[in-house]
Amino acid sequence: MVTDSDIPVTQVPETPADNALGPVAGSSGFDQRRGGPGGPGGFNRGGQGGGNNRGPRRDDRRPDIDDGISEKVVFINRCAKVVKGGRRFSFSALVVCGDKEGKVGLGFGKAKEVSDAIKKGGQAARKNLTLVCIVNGTLPHETYAEFGGGKVLLKPASPGTGIIAGGGVRAVCEAAGVKDILAKSMGSSNHANVVKATIKALSSLRTRENILSSRGKKVREKSV
Repeated sequence: MVTDSDIPVTQVPETPADNALGPVAGSSGFDQRRGGPGGPGGFNRGGQGGGNNRGPRRDDRRPDIDDGISEKVVFINRCAKVVKGGRRFSFSALVVCGDKEGKVGLGFGKAKEVSDAIKKGGQAARKNLTLVCIVNGTLPHETYAEFGGGKVLLKPASPGTGIIAGGGVRAVCEAAGVKDILAKSMGSSNHANVVKATIKALSSLRTRENILSSRGKKVREKSV
């Protein structure tokens, strides 16, 4: 009877290329040249070369850039949804942003976490920046605006007065770059309506030069 031990075994010499590559650790014997996991042509998303390499995630494509715009959270609301297993909470954030040089915007974001809601609100506010007319750190004239139940009255103030306002009105004025102002909220205390009324009032401001240019007139220089 012939046994396995009697059969001669022929050993194939290893080539330098085989020694250089070798099997991949933890890849079940797959060779890198054959497109094994993690190889040049493998199926690992982080690998090089072909395969199903989908590139970076969506969040990694747009890194946060400091563009000089400040953000301030006006109000955070928590909403609870009652389900069979208990309650599910979600958050919404009202965010105001501006460059403190005449641009201000409002954003509203919703998410399961507070940080994500604030981030969404900030991104929405940056897309809705509105230009505001500011003269020497204050308003060129008195203005009044309404939005829903929110009613806001804004008056210019002398240098050194500061921002005499509270709540959403103060946040909008600080983001826009107003330094001296007298403000009064005379309607609803709803944060969203007050902020929108404030932005509407600031957007209606016009300087003397803008009004004269719209009429086709020139500004007369004061004689000394």
